[in-house]
Amino acid sequence: MVESGDVQPDLQNPDILSIGYDAVHGATPTSPTLRRLWHEHAEGPDFPEEFGHISFVTLAQLRRMAAELRLDPGGTLVDLGCGRGGPALWMARETGARLVGVDFSPVAIEQAKARAAALGMAGQVQFVTGTFAETGLEANGADGAMSEDALQYVPDKRAAVAEAARILRPGARLVFTAFELEPGRAAGLPVFGVDPVENYRPLLADGGFTVEAYEEVPGWPEPMTTTYSALLNASGALTQEMGQPAAAALFTELSMTLQQQPYRRRVLAVARRG
Repeated sequence: MVESGDVQPDLQNPDILSIGYDAVHGATPTSPTLRRLWHEHAEGPDFPEEFGHISFVTLAQLRRMAAELRLDPGGTLVDLGCGRGGPALWMARETGARLVGVDFSPVAIEQAKARAAALGMAGQVQFVTGTFAETGLEANGADGAMSEDALQYVPDKRAAVAEAARILRPGARLVFTAFELEPGRAAGLPVFGVDPVENYRPLLADGGFTVEAYEEVPGWPEPMTTTYSALLNASGALTQEMGQPAAAALFTELSMTLQQQPYRRRVLAVARRG
């Protein structure tokens, strides 16, 4: 656990949150302990290491998402909140789609570009700095959009859904995993924005989507609690490998989640733009 004398980020300060995300993304490649524990407890042992990530998406879930997106080779796929790009790069490789990854962290974007180059995929992908609500992408230009365990953190989720509808062509699908929130337990934590959502279906319908599938991901909440507990128990090694600022940001979010239990469940959603 975090030592009492350690400096911890203030989750009430959105600017500190942005700095924290950059710090964690920047330190992730330097931490074999983080990579090992996340692979073991969150991704699953069959997840290909070259596409590793820090969401809870498994290989089976990515395959399901690929099937639901129904992408043709050469089509355009947008990953919203792509982070360092692992799952999105896997999706682009498997489907032959042209990938555009969007994330608000410039550190994550630079690392995603480097990963694409190392995988020989630089000509197939583009990573840009932007947000869920302001991607900077053209209207009606995407043949599918995906997101992995990020939507719950968006400050304005209604604006995010509207932007997804704007960039998708009619009939294209948005496929995502996300955490439903307990509004009472998430209140006062800006990390979840001003509109904690306990059910994304009404939001999607209001945004012009037809919800084709909406289901709880099996096994909740065991992968999260096991992963977070394992990471907190390895705080010494993680602090040494990641550095104090990144480790403090990570430990604060892990501890807050385990103590306050703001999540109702984790869901997988498939929504078709009208």
